Amino acid sequence: MKTVQEVMTADTETCTTLDNVYEVAVKMKEWNVGAIPIVDRDQLVGMITDRDLVIKGIAEKKPNSSKVTDVMSEELITITAEASVEEASKLMAQHQIRRLPVVENQKLVGIVSLGDLSTFRYANERAGEALSDISQQTH
Repeated sequence: MKTVQEVMTADTETCTTLDNVYEVAVKMKEWNVGAIPIVDRDQLVGMITDRDLVIKGIAEKKPNSSKVTDVMSEELITITAEASVEEASKLMAQHQIRRLPVVENQKLVGIVSLGDLSTFRYANERAGEALSDISQQTH
């Protein structure tokens, strides 16, 4: 059974709690990603997605100079590198998330996304199920 470490993206760009939302948006563009983890002294403290920028930033008419802490999500679902790909898929489906930070002792070591899961033959079915569950409307 494959582990999260085998499929995760380890080269993850981050921002710190001292950055502003404009800097996050620039990194998203430069790295062509939809989420940036927020760290404070190597500890994962939050995540900002492109959706967070739109909903909590632009739609709330916050300036580009707003602190990342004003728009980041702080209650994160995380997983360890030793966990199975199946466990990651289940967590993502259960919590309807597309990206799962991988941590060791609260330190970010990577991110596993639905794209990462779908690159492995074993995970294709699980990634499809997770995407289906994530995309379901909840009322």
